[in-house]
Amino acid sequence: MSSSELAQEAFLPKLARRVSRMLGPWGVFFEGFLEHPVMVGSIIPSSRFTIAKMLAPVKWDDCRLFVEYGPGVGTFCRPVLDRLRRDGQLLVIDTNPLFIDYLNRTIADSRFTAVLGSAADVEDIVRAHGHDHADYVLSGLPFSTLPDGVGPAIADATWRVLRPGGAFLVYQFTAKARDFMARHFARIDNGFELLNILPCFLYWGWKDTAADG
Repeated sequence: MSSSELAQEAFLPKLARRVSRMLGPWGVFFEGFLEHPVMVGSIIPSSRFTIAKMLAPVKWDDCRLFVEYGPGVGTFCRPVLDRLRRDGQLLVIDTNPLFIDYLNRTIADSRFTAVLGSAADVEDIVRAHGHDHADYVLSGLPFSTLPDGVGPAIADATWRVLRPGGAFLVYQFTAKARDFMARHFARIDNGFELLNILPCFLYWGWKDTAADG
């Protein structure tokens, strides 16, 4: 590697950190995207329109455990906590320590837990935090760019961890995620949100009965 390439490699992380400090949560999100673009999938957090539409079907009175994959800087976390019952729990899972550290520093709510780990291990993580199942699981992970085998593993584990009547809530820039969901969820509701950068597909996979999957 040439000296100019080494200098560039050293400069980019410094630039990302400077942008992060200047822009607050948006900067942290940008830095996380630069570090792991295939896992974050977007350079800009979801819009309030996407959040409202994605969470609209949730029956909050029946929700004791809400799980989110890839929470980033908490774009969905705060709206979920605003809606969640007082004895409910929000458990978020991310592979990026930058995001986990940021969330633990900025969200002070006894119902909130952030875990550094893989969504494919959701069953073990849920059990480790004292639950038998999740009521709802939300994901904005980019299924179309995940490493081979990871998408199916996440879909499999999600179906198993959900209670009957629960749902897998997914928002994506492509329709790829629906292919993984369809292997397990017989009923998938579809939506689309134009007022988002970029416009995104919305899916709600319902675990209606024990016979699904």
